Amino acid sequence: MRKKTFAAAALLAAASLTLTACGGGEDTAAQPVSVVSEEAGAQRAATVLDKPFEKPDLVLTDTRGEKYDLREETAGKPTLVYFGYTHCPDVCPLTMNNIAVAKKQLPEAEQDELRVVFVTTDPERDTPSELGKWLKGIDPQIVGLTGDFATVQAGARTLGISIEAPHKDENGKVVSTHGTQVVAFSPKTDDGYVLYGEDATVEDYTRDLPRIVKGEKP
Repeated sequence: MRKKTFAAAALLAAASLTLTACGGGEDTAAQPVSVVSEEAGAQRAATVLDKPFEKPDLVLTDTRGEKYDLREETAGKPTLVYFGYTHCPDVCPLTMNNIAVAKKQLPEAEQDELRVVFVTTDPERDTPSELGKWLKGIDPQIVGLTGDFATVQAGARTLGISIEAPHKDENGKVVSTHGTQVVAFSPKTDDGYVLYGEDATVEDYTRDLPRIVKGEKP
């Protein structure tokens, strides 16, 4: 088993929450946001935080063009939140597909209970319509959110996830540099208590989601 257990102080959460330019091939260290400690033993994909994150106070626009209040809409629901963009050639679609495949292994009632939220880091191109088309091919139940970039950036920052405004690389291609963590929020407390990095696999999510749905530690 490829999982890590975490206890009470010393290792930087989410491997220092690195920034990734999807397809750009460069990583830049971001500021660590929480401290946990690693116990010797079997490795785990999940990082359980000593100090959970408060759910971002984000009010954005969903794929239907309607207002979506993240706290209100996901209150009391097991929730996974990820910041990325639809033009990402690698990490974003892989992460969302891994979650979607694992989600389908849950009983139908638990699939309906789980909220998976994809917040775009490239709102200029990721309109509600474009987000809807992209997510429909992955899992129509995934909530896609877009809105003002500054609002998205501020919301991500409360989770220790750094994102930068989309920019052109040396080849003239628009890229969005963003943290690649998935944050899991408990249905019991609405706090973000588990982090997954971009290396989390379908098997990791398949194993952990039944416990995440119940608000338990994976």
